[in-house]
Amino acid sequence: MSLSDALAQERRARLAAEGLLDLKQKELFAANAKLSEHAISLSEEIVDKREEVAEVRTEAEQLRGQNTQVREDLVQANQAVDIAERRLWDSVETIGDGFAVFDPESILVAANSAFLSVFDGIECVTPGVSYSEIVQIMVEEGIVDIGMQKPGEWCAEMLERWNFGTLAPKTLKLWNGQFVKLADRRSANGDTVSLALNITDTIRRENQLKDARIRAEAANRAKSAFLAKMSHELRTPMNGVVGMADLLADTDLNEEQSLFAETIKSSGEALLVLINDVLDFSKIEAEKLILHNEDFDLEHMLNDIVLLFQPDVLSKDVGLLIDYDIFLPTGFVGDPGRIRQVLTNLIGNAVKFTASGHILIRVVGLPQGETGNFRVHITVEDTGPGIPADMVEYIFGEFNQVEDEKNRKFEGTGLGLAITRQLIDLMGGEIWVDSEFGKGSSFGFHITMAASDGAKPEPDSLPDWVLRLVIVGENSPAAGILSKQIAALGTKVATPTWEEFAAGPGARSGDIVVVEAAGSGDTAKNVVQHMAESGIAARVIVMQSDRAGELDFSEPFVTVMRGQVARKTLIRAIVAIDMPDDARVEADAVKEAPKDKIPSVATRRMRILAAEDNKTNRLVFSKLVRNLNIELEFAENGLEAVEKWESFQPDLVFMDISMPQMDGKDATRRIREIEAQGPERHTPIVALTAHAMSGDADDILAAGLDYYLTKPLRKAAIFERIAEAAPKDVLPVFEEDLPAVAAPEQPNRARVPL
Repeated sequence: MSLSDALAQERRARLAAEGLLDLKQKELFAANAKLSEHAISLSEEIVDKREEVAEVRTEAEQLRGQNTQVREDLVQANQAVDIAERRLWDSVETIGDGFAVFDPESILVAANSAFLSVFDGIECVTPGVSYSEIVQIMVEEGIVDIGMQKPGEWCAEMLERWNFGTLAPKTLKLWNGQFVKLADRRSANGDTVSLALNITDTIRRENQLKDARIRAEAANRAKSAFLAKMSHELRTPMNGVVGMADLLADTDLNEEQSLFAETIKSSGEALLVLINDVLDFSKIEAEKLILHNEDFDLEHMLNDIVLLFQPDVLSKDVGLLIDYDIFLPTGFVGDPGRIRQVLTNLIGNAVKFTASGHILIRVVGLPQGETGNFRVHITVEDTGPGIPADMVEYIFGEFNQVEDEKNRKFEGTGLGLAITRQLIDLMGGEIWVDSEFGKGSSFGFHITMAASDGAKPEPDSLPDWVLRLVIVGENSPAAGILSKQIAALGTKVATPTWEEFAAGPGARSGDIVVVEAAGSGDTAKNVVQHMAESGIAARVIVMQSDRAGELDFSEPFVTVMRGQVARKTLIRAIVAIDMPDDARVEADAVKEAPKDKIPSVATRRMRILAAEDNKTNRLVFSKLVRNLNIELEFAENGLEAVEKWESFQPDLVFMDISMPQMDGKDATRRIREIEAQGPERHTPIVALTAHAMSGDADDILAAGLDYYLTKPLRKAAIFERIAEAAPKDVLPVFEEDLPAVAAPEQPNRARVPL
């Protein structure tokens, strides 16, 4: 090999080595680059791991702290539970009632000392004992007083309640007289919590209240008996006082003596009002007052009450008027006695406090569907002094009066309106008052009553020949009411003054001229004279006020009617004008005709037997009927009444109830027994009694009596009974064919039929 070849070969080898070295360097550089990248990545990873480790260490430190807090909280919670449990059981131990817990197997789990104290000395009654064993121990050891019940039955009853019953409360009486009430309840997990409540004090208080109630009822019965006795004992002497004063007033007395007699009578009647108020209030307070519903005529009742107060209003120049809705029925079903009492209280108050002006009683009503019931509204309006605004809310209070106690002008108990309100409440109604001080008051109430005939009212009508009603006057309230009522019937009404009547034609044929006669009656005289001179065929009705002097009209076309004329009375008078005899109608002579006429041949006087043990009352009765054409016999006790009934054969018996040897009820029963055995006719027997308590009338009438009248004796009521009982074959009892029957409280005033 040549040198050049060797050099070339060496050069090639060197180039190859350089190329290989360059390649290796590149590979080394690449490896170094990769190693550098890996180192960087590893360095970053190490940094991250270091951060994670730091976080883990931080979290570990936090967890270590939290674990420590949890341990501390757990310790505190356990301590709180221990404290709460200890306090709970301390509280349970403190209470005087028994407390126990039974598991679902009815095994005693825990109980307080009060529960276990019942079993003092019985060591087996501890947690772990069963309920059935406790029941058995209570019977065997005599812990519970089971009375006459057998032990086995009592245990079976208790276990039945525990295992299958509704765990209703159960009261046990223990051997020492204490009472325990078991109140058990099951929980959701099946445990049963049992409470044994000591109710000994409660039972003792209940027994005390029961005893107190028995004593209170006995005291109330004693009070009722006392009131009944006092009512009778007070009314008996008051009968003598009022009756004799009434008789004395009918004798020839001078002015001063008449004043004395009238004062005695009015004072006695005022005392009776007070007695009645106290008795009624007592009955209402004790809830013993019972309503007795029956048919009655409301309009008739109002006219009777107005008639009762006529003397009072006449003395004060006060008009007392009734405005009764003509489309409202007059017959209703209710308690007429209590409704009369309400109306008398309200109207009486208006009369008492009204010195001048008028008192208007307004009655309206609306039907309640097709039931036949009517909602009746009654208001009593007056022009009296009115009620101060600050006193209105107290006006219906008990023993309340508007006036100050130290400066009273009017007498009374202050119970009237309180009783009235409670009576209206009993009837299911409502009462109210509207008043303006210094101008007047309006007391009103409403009650719902059934129409007695169940039909819609049919208003009265005037005869067809009446074309017009001409009311001549000064546009008074009475004339206004009458005008409104007649116009509602479809009849034309004119209301001229006297001057207008005299200036024009005044009246024409077919008219009815109505004129009010007040004072001297000059207007009525002028109208009658004007009609007589005119020759017009019209009739004149003179409504003569009780304040006017006696008016005497001889003209045949004049009809005179006294006092306030009710609508029905006026219509009847107009109808009577159309009769063939064209008879003159006067209210003083209008009386209710008996159903049967007295025969033309009378054979004897009416026989009346009065049974009365009180000498004064016998004297009063004899004086009341002294002017009657009768034969009168007295009996001083029930036995004598029966004997004289058989021998005297009276047409009518007035029977006192409280009499010695035999009372009036037993005497009546004996008379009825005798009547039932033979052909004797039924003898009317009227109770004249001082018994006026609720229920007395029913008890008395149940004995066979026909009527019930309370003392003091009222001439009007007695005469009414006599008139109704008078047989056909007796001589006229009264000076006229029939007595002038008056309203119950005004025996000397004639009643105008409606």
